[in-house]
Amino acid sequence: MTGSRNPEEVVPKLVSLQDDSLVLIALYDQDDILRYANKSWRAAFHLAPGEEPGWSDLMRRNYNAGLGTVLTTRNFDEWLVSTQSRRGKAPFRAFETDLVDGRWLWMTETVQQNGWMLCIANDITPLRTDDRRLRQDRDLALRASQTDELTGVANRRFIMTKLEELVDRELTPDRTTRGCVAVLDIDHFKAINDRYGHQAGDQVLRDFARNAHSFVRRLDCFGRIGGEEFMLILPETPIETGLDILGRVLEHIRMARPLPNWPELVYTCSVGITALRSGDTAQDLFARADLALYEAKLGGRNRISVI
Repeated sequence: MTGSRNPEEVVPKLVSLQDDSLVLIALYDQDDILRYANKSWRAAFHLAPGEEPGWSDLMRRNYNAGLGTVLTTRNFDEWLVSTQSRRGKAPFRAFETDLVDGRWLWMTETVQQNGWMLCIANDITPLRTDDRRLRQDRDLALRASQTDELTGVANRRFIMTKLEELVDRELTPDRTTRGCVAVLDIDHFKAINDRYGHQAGDQVLRDFARNAHSFVRRLDCFGRIGGEEFMLILPETPIETGLDILGRVLEHIRMARPLPNWPELVYTCSVGITALRSGDTAQDLFARADLALYEAKLGGRNRISVI
């Protein structure tokens, strides 16, 4: 009977079969570093045996070389921020993707609570294509409904859904931290608009989103909730770790020079952060983070306040 077989015999056979399968299989860790890929995956995305790049590094390399996934964008960095705002944020996701070699894949992503992600892709090129445009239009519409048009990060609707999910998570013996939430606001943004114009203000918003997003881990969710205000959700993260991450964000923003025509322009941001407490609703958590932000503003801006 299969139940009596030694796992030490079964696991190597399973790995061997996966490696030789025509199905594309890959495993990424919580930092989006490739930890396993079978031969089919490596061939499709032009990976050498044993190579374990980060997902964003691999996508950038293939984009520059015209290999791997078809990316219809002229600005890779904007595409990357937009895609990472959705990648790995749901326990399961399925979508279609094209490869430069002409193949058409059906891709699934299964994400554990610790951030590890299993990716499986099947070649569906031979299937009927007359409905393909409809499915692609559907996927594009879904992406647009979750993305802030100006900055490319998650929009208010998407991030508020993730806030609700954070509150709804239950503690288990191996999960003793429920996470924290921060609200970030660009300091003196109206003065930037008034002095340099609204187009310059838009550039500052995009610069802030890109710089802040570079510190977002795959388990986290970052998005624009309105105007010059953004939210960062940090699941399963103690407040001390959240403060460390946000401290690095503030330091990075202080060094940013978003307007090449006005190199003298520097800007800062203020942050309010709070940890999820037992009995909190999403509105409770948001209100408390917003109050912490208010305290940071009253305290002189360019700082982090904790409640």
